[in-house]
Amino acid sequence: MNLLSVENISKTYRDQPVFEGLSFGINQGQKIALVAKNGSGKSTILRIISGNESPDQGEINQRKGIQIAYLPQSPHFDSNWSVEQCILQSENPILKVIDRYEKALLHPEETAEYQAAFEEMEQHEAWDFETQYKQILTQLKLQTLEAKVNTLSGGQQKRLALCIALLENPEVLVLDEPTNHLDLDMIEWLENYFAKSKITLLMVTHDRYFLERVCNEIIELDNGILYSYKGNYSYYLRQREARMAREKVEAHKTKQHFKQELDWIQRQPKARTTKSKSRIEDFKIIKAKAQKRRQEHKLQLEINMERLGAKIIEFHHASKYYGDRCLLHDFTYTFQRNDRIGIVGKNGTGKSTFLNLITGNEPLTKGKIVWGETVKFGYYNQAGMTLNAHQKVIDVIREYGDYIPLTKGRKISAQQLLERFLFDRQKQYDFVEKLSGGEQKRLYLCTILIQNPNFLLLDEPTNDLDIITLNVLENFLLDFPGCLIVVSHDRYFMDKIIDHLFIFTGDGWIEDFPGNYSDYRSYNQSKADESLQIKTKVEKKQWKKNVKKDQKLSFEEQKELKRLEKKILALEKSIEECSAEFLTTNLDAENITKRSIELNALKIDLEQITERWFALSALADS
Repeated sequence: MNLLSVENISKTYRDQPVFEGLSFGINQGQKIALVAKNGSGKSTILRIISGNESPDQGEINQRKGIQIAYLPQSPHFDSNWSVEQCILQSENPILKVIDRYEKALLHPEETAEYQAAFEEMEQHEAWDFETQYKQILTQLKLQTLEAKVNTLSGGQQKRLALCIALLENPEVLVLDEPTNHLDLDMIEWLENYFAKSKITLLMVTHDRYFLERVCNEIIELDNGILYSYKGNYSYYLRQREARMAREKVEAHKTKQHFKQELDWIQRQPKARTTKSKSRIEDFKIIKAKAQKRRQEHKLQLEINMERLGAKIIEFHHASKYYGDRCLLHDFTYTFQRNDRIGIVGKNGTGKSTFLNLITGNEPLTKGKIVWGETVKFGYYNQAGMTLNAHQKVIDVIREYGDYIPLTKGRKISAQQLLERFLFDRQKQYDFVEKLSGGEQKRLYLCTILIQNPNFLLLDEPTNDLDIITLNVLENFLLDFPGCLIVVSHDRYFMDKIIDHLFIFTGDGWIEDFPGNYSDYRSYNQSKADESLQIKTKVEKKQWKKNVKKDQKLSFEEQKELKRLEKKILALEKSIEECSAEFLTTNLDAENITKRSIELNALKIDLEQITERWFALSALADS
């Protein structure tokens, strides 16, 4: 069922067209991601669809009474409001019912008010929604409802906006970079929440694991044209590559045709027939196609790096405190050449502070840090750089010089460098104020890398960067010969470029793990499985102790116990076979989803049957 149609919309800013003539539809149950380069108008499209902005041309048609919720990239709230006041402004009336019930619980002696609130909960069938409401508040760490907005960090305000969008319970949820400022546990919870939910989604995100596991359609805006791919991120990559190959073949044929037509034009006499005029018009169209260039510039970041000496950075029993709060406790580590370290941990555990200690921007409370003489930092921090809005892009780079040294004695001009960073010649002479948020981040990244660092520190470098730029950055970092430290919530990015983790577990403790993020999650899962097995054995023993001695199995229960044993063996075999399919078979996106649902159902059945088997076994052994 179609919920919403985008019909021929166009948008222009400062006489420059952002996009023109775009059309697509959103059907019930679809989970769509919009993919495009920074500056292509992705956020503008989301604002138009959610009703927060109007197109210059075209229109949005939606089903009557449809509820659309929108999560902006940078939400804004009344700074004097509390978290609770913000949440209760939601369009969902059940929230107000729950609020009245929660307040009635605080005063049980006022029986009339409590009874009225209870009956209202019954009338609106609000009990399940109350459970969901509390779960969302807990997962997004928003239990302190009386906290004022002006005391919240940018990340906390983003979580508050996400909470409100989820609680509106809309038919269509429009999300602009929903994973920004969320820690990894929150991202994985949100990923699972959306994967299981039947809600219809339209989102812009750079989180490729999120795209892989949540979305069932990718819409790509490329050079002003929309391409739709009915599958997840892996399917999109394969089909996009195939499309590019077809376009390359077609472009070659068009150029060959153009050469033939050019030869014909040059041989034509001045007096032309009607048929010739028609052919000349066709020639103009062919010429335009043949000379059209794809605006895709691949970065070739070959910045020359200064040599690192034998001593790089050494931490000796380092500790950092803010009052009674410990962010680093007795940490000792010696950095080696080619260290590629990822830093993960919940928000507020001291990740950014650690980077500031490394660069000497903050002092230690105890211990010492020793820096090598040859270390030259390149530090990309979350705050970004202060840009002069009235300065041109090219002038920002020229502050660092007109030429940039590359390897093997080569050099490139500031203009050439910007082209490699996906700024064409026209964009280079735009004022900084005209750049999108992602383009400003890309410009900032450029200014860091051209300073020729040999020790890179990147604090959330993936926020607001498009997937094309991320692929380029990843390729550069894979070839970067110096030391690298990355703080990021982008699991795909971390898996690709780092081979060593510092896990900030809280209270100043750092766990040193030799592997990437997926390795760490697998390791934790295996530990959790082992703990579950131990817990199950303990519970079974306790079960036996709690069974009364005079309880015996009936004849029917004895037969049931034997049937259950056979079912458990059959289910375990089915789970093993289903799991093996993911490893040995090249499944398409549809079959992956189907097999995943089947596997989950088998596991639930096994858990329920095993629980019943334990109960009967305990009686049989008593």
